[in-house]
Amino acid sequence: MPDSLSSSETSSARIRELQELTAYHSRRYHQEDNPEIADAEYDEMVRELAVLEAEFPDLVAEHSSTRSVGAPPSATFAEVRHRIRMMSLDNAVSIEEIESWKDRALRVLARDSTQSPPACSFVCEPKIDGLAISLRYERGELVQAATRGDGLVGEDVTANVRTIADVPRHLALVAGEVPEVFEVRGEVYLPTSAFHELNQRQAEAGLRLFANPRNSAAGSLRQKDPSVTASRPLRFFAYQLGELTQGVFGADGWTPVSQRENLDLIARSGFSVNPEIAVFGDLDGVERFCSDLLARRHLLDYEIDGVVIKINELAMQELLGATSHAPRWAIAYKFPPEERTTLLEAILVSIGRTGRATPYAKMTPVVVAGSTVEFASLYNADQVALKDVRPGDTVILRKAGDVIPEVVGPILAKRPGGSSPWVFPKNCPTCAAELVRLNDESDTYCVNLDCPAQRVQRIAYFASRSAMDIEGLGEQRVELFVRSEILNDVADVFELSRERLLGLEGFGEVSVNNLLSSIDIARQRGMARLLVGLSIRHVGPTVAQALAKHFTDLDGLILASEEQLGAIDGIGPAIIGSLRAFFSSKENLAVIERLRGLSVSFASDRYVASNSNDEQNLLGRSIVVTGTLDRFSRQEAETEIIAHGGRSPGSVSAKTFAIVVGKDPGRSKVLRAEELGIPMLDEEAFLSLLDSGVIDPG
Repeated sequence: MPDSLSSSETSSARIRELQELTAYHSRRYHQEDNPEIADAEYDEMVRELAVLEAEFPDLVAEHSSTRSVGAPPSATFAEVRHRIRMMSLDNAVSIEEIESWKDRALRVLARDSTQSPPACSFVCEPKIDGLAISLRYERGELVQAATRGDGLVGEDVTANVRTIADVPRHLALVAGEVPEVFEVRGEVYLPTSAFHELNQRQAEAGLRLFANPRNSAAGSLRQKDPSVTASRPLRFFAYQLGELTQGVFGADGWTPVSQRENLDLIARSGFSVNPEIAVFGDLDGVERFCSDLLARRHLLDYEIDGVVIKINELAMQELLGATSHAPRWAIAYKFPPEERTTLLEAILVSIGRTGRATPYAKMTPVVVAGSTVEFASLYNADQVALKDVRPGDTVILRKAGDVIPEVVGPILAKRPGGSSPWVFPKNCPTCAAELVRLNDESDTYCVNLDCPAQRVQRIAYFASRSAMDIEGLGEQRVELFVRSEILNDVADVFELSRERLLGLEGFGEVSVNNLLSSIDIARQRGMARLLVGLSIRHVGPTVAQALAKHFTDLDGLILASEEQLGAIDGIGPAIIGSLRAFFSSKENLAVIERLRGLSVSFASDRYVASNSNDEQNLLGRSIVVTGTLDRFSRQEAETEIIAHGGRSPGSVSAKTFAIVVGKDPGRSKVLRAEELGIPMLDEEAFLSLLDSGVIDPG
């Protein structure tokens, strides 16, 4: 009995704690547009609270987040009482939960239906991550716009909403009777492209960056000065009718009988309706839609966090009704979260192959977008200062799809007292040499060429697939060889011997023979790959190939004048300066002479021969690569294009032949390609293009 009582008391305390926490975080999100936790963490709290309240129904409070909607309106704007309550949605995180929702709805409908089970269809709509708004029209004129607030009372934001181009001042119905009252509900959002442009302007002005498009949209709409709202390119998608005095909406007396027809009516009235919306007769179609939209979510120019699924038939919606906070005829399928909050434990600095010192965050490990994240790059000193992240901060961590994790920014309300801005170290963490920030650059460098960290990174990159492609010589083995003092520079790679390798732990005859064979093959890679492997600043595969086409061998490049270099298409002052600096170094020239003596080819004509068995079937064609591919790194894909005679610039233009689109591509590149009608290829089509030189129409 005591154990049971203890368990009950513990649950009671947890319920009260969750009720207080969810109420607090709901207010921070809905009322103040300044959340302290990620949406997924709030959803998890609400789900836990719902389970506990179901077990202990006597402890359910009227103000519980499982019963309430949004948050009370702020005092900044006048209050608006909704004639029909604006509700929230119950959430599902799996197809099984959607199945359970459907079964519950069908059981209710079966009581009032002659069919068993009753037939119904489902409307699937992208769940826009924006701000819910009600637009009230009287006799066809916009008279009021209000936020959802707590579902019963919202904020009057009419003056600000009037600045949004997607919101018509007058209804555009051209046939039938204009209703006395016509209320449209939808989502105000900030396009992701506009969000990035807004943050770019913030960065240029030295101002704090906005955390995400949703908060930016909400903050933009809740401005006392409508001109501020007007300066932000907000958009609006309509998704629902609210209050409506019945009217005749067509010459034939047609009135909507389904959610899909409601959306058609809304669109005919002059509103933007999301083009992705689709209707399905079964949950198999719903599941396919959810899966497809999840895969394409980053191709859209707006943030979504799931799919809203509604029973299509309006008569069935009416029969199902609603709970205290959500309709029974709709549910939100939430995508796996891409944002989490975690503790930033320390800011450390890594040294790359060119000596660039990159700050990165070490965080308390957290699962985000399906993987555990502990580290994230902070890029450079300016970015750390702009985001003002500090050790000890609770930060928002974002990992969209397969991209590198990004620290979005700190949650200032949780910053510990006495915190001070992080200061970039003055000395290299590996060799203690002075770190130098070059003029007009945002990066900081360790200029000590003997720095052990640089040495490992330089040699590992030299052996990578993008450069000399030495199979079996990855970063871990390079670290081992550097520690064992058998590798000090890239020329040492070609002096590795059977005797020295067999003396190392883990190396037998087979592994040694394979590595030495791969090293021997690499001697004939040619000038372009050698240039890439030498880690000359600003000289990647595209630049290396341009240089290799112009000069017959590496010696010709070393002796070239600035005028000769400047005459090459794509070779500008920064590249020329970098080449001159590299080849003026006695240490670098000494390494090059050792490579020559070790029979490493300096000839330019061997590059294509060693990398493509086909003719130059992409000659003169410009092919852009964006996103993550399975078979290639971005640089390796660009190298393949160059090896087949093509070019791989970083931006899309009218001269672009095709764009290769991997996972999580750059939105601006995809949108630009769509605008110009440029073919977009997946990885299979890219491989076919490399083989044939033509785009497979299938």
